[in-house]
Amino acid sequence: MSSAQGPSAEEGMLATLCYKVNGSCYRTLHPFGVQLAIYMACVLGMLITVLGNLFVIIVVTYFKALHSPTNLLLLSLALADLLLGLTVLPFSTIRSVESCWYFGDDFCKLHTFLDTLFCLTSIFHLCFISIDRHCAICDPLLYPTKFTMRVACIYIGVGWAVPVVYTSVFVYTRAIAEGLGHFLQDVPCVGSCQLLFNKIWGWLNFPVFFFPCLVMIVLYVKIFIVASKQARMINNMSKSTGSQLHVGASKSERKAAKTLGVAVGVYLLCWLPFTIDTMVDSFLDFITSPVLFDILIWFAYFNSACNPLIYVFSYHWFRKAVKLVLTRGIFCSRTSTVDLYQ
Repeated sequence: MSSAQGPSAEEGMLATLCYKVNGSCYRTLHPFGVQLAIYMACVLGMLITVLGNLFVIIVVTYFKALHSPTNLLLLSLALADLLLGLTVLPFSTIRSVESCWYFGDDFCKLHTFLDTLFCLTSIFHLCFISIDRHCAICDPLLYPTKFTMRVACIYIGVGWAVPVVYTSVFVYTRAIAEGLGHFLQDVPCVGSCQLLFNKIWGWLNFPVFFFPCLVMIVLYVKIFIVASKQARMINNMSKSTGSQLHVGASKSERKAAKTLGVAVGVYLLCWLPFTIDTMVDSFLDFITSPVLFDILIWFAYFNSACNPLIYVFSYHWFRKAVKLVLTRGIFCSRTSTVDLYQ
């Protein structure tokens, strides 16, 4: 009787492991309905991320009225979010639902590299967009000469190059691991892909995310103060003269600053919980449960789907451009020169 129960008990144990080897990670078994719901939610998030940012890229690239330094930064930001949705999220979905990594150690490193690269690129671009809006609102007369297409291209180059170098050193070199080996987490179980989830990751990535966020917050506080003063000046002068006057930055510039401020706020809302948890967890010997960790990382991923939605609800020109794309108006040779701001 006991011999008959032995193999079945062993098979039941193996069924909850990622691999049939010693030291394998345990697989979280969800009911089929729960598993299907999680997969559908993740796929929906991926579709919104990919299609939304693809529309941004098509719209900004095709319509000549949108070829400006600010929109060039938006284009590069959308490219980073699009690549995240195409190359990172499908495999993160399987890892989150199955709680196992089935794609090998080499691809785990590549996945971690791409994940970190696109996330850092996003925050660098949002920081540069904040600088652009600060110049447009606080120094509107000199803005056209200070923030040119050449300057935008330099910012984009820096916004991609620095994350590439930082992430390459962190993921693909042994210098950090050998120099700070006593900080590393214990060897993970077979079937996990959390190479950077250790004390080094928490210590280094908190300032990498926090300081650009701090710069954005300071700049947008200043933008808000200056824009409020300009609005009061326009109001007072219009009442005294009985005519509509334009003082300082234009209404469209203030609208763009407000919209991009919302984008930065959403970014902070999505990313700060994960960043703070990673930092705190390194002090508390990694007490965060895998389920909570997955929720926080997907909450951060969700930011990549938010920016196109913000543009849809805030910009009339974006809605107009998307409508032209969906109605096949882009196949008309004159469509690219349409004035989307009317």
